[in-house]
Amino acid sequence: MKKEKRVVSMIEKLLDPASLPDPTTTVTLVQTHISSVLVADRFVYKIKKPVNFGFLDFSTLEKRRYYCQQEVRLNQRLSREIYLGVLPVLQEGDRFRIGEGRGATVEYAVKMKRISEQVLMKTMFREGRLKNEHLDAIALLLARFHADAERSPEIDSFGEPEKFKINTDENFQQTERYTGKTVKQQDYLALRAWTDGFFLKNEALFRERIQKGKVRDCHGDLHMEHICLTDPVSVIDCIEFNERFRYSDTLSDIAFLLMDLEYHGGRDQAARLWEAYQAESGERNVEELLVFYKVYRAYVRGKVNSFQLDDERLPVVEKERIARQAAAYFDLARSYI
Repeated sequence: MKKEKRVVSMIEKLLDPASLPDPTTTVTLVQTHISSVLVADRFVYKIKKPVNFGFLDFSTLEKRRYYCQQEVRLNQRLSREIYLGVLPVLQEGDRFRIGEGRGATVEYAVKMKRISEQVLMKTMFREGRLKNEHLDAIALLLARFHADAERSPEIDSFGEPEKFKINTDENFQQTERYTGKTVKQQDYLALRAWTDGFFLKNEALFRERIQKGKVRDCHGDLHMEHICLTDPVSVIDCIEFNERFRYSDTLSDIAFLLMDLEYHGGRDQAARLWEAYQAESGERNVEELLVFYKVYRAYVRGKVNSFQLDDERLPVVEKERIARQAAAYFDLARSYI
């Protein structure tokens, strides 16, 4: 409790524009379950919360520093002009500020260039401004990123069917209690049987993908809200906190974005993106595996939405909206098989 109060006090004081390293007229606070984000006029400062969720551990200052550095390093692969570096959060008496200078380092902040929501792929799609040339540019960027992404024996191991099945088994175990709520009982059983059957029938296919060098250090959270149609195109917010969610078949990465487009009604755009990605990457005859990964990605989104329903603080109206979203993701997963 004492630690929480200290963090709250620090964040409140950092809302003073004078506490930031760059001139700004306003500072707005955006809270997520893992970060406090200070949004200034031209820059954003993201401070990780001292939390440990098992799959994510920011519980010590040293870990938060490490993952801030990882966030910048990994995201600069696809957005070098947005992720600018890691700055210390300094305390001197009861004053806090971000940047180099006098004082004790009590936290670390990732400094980012502020991006307008108007250039996000999600916004442009919703407003009907997403054109074929945008989709082609995204496909080109992602195909080249996947071709150049790191590969190693350790990364390869995450493409082994036995290891990837840990993820799908975990999904079904964690969502069993939502059957009859956000996922229909018959769909849950059908998806579980289909997924298990796919592993049994396609063990050689998974190993072939490893041999072809298709298992890489990917993005891990590739959906429309994370793609910025700037010049050049940038992709933000990759998963820095858990390699298990980032080391994957490149098809799993692109499948997430294709699924996201289809979830929002963009089947034509998804088809165009996939066609352009294939042309650049040389992927051929992988439709069955692509469907498998789209099912996986849709199911994970349904699961994550379902988890939010456990938050007792959420208003009933918000819970109903989230439940509908979760159900729609599970319905989409079922529609693929």
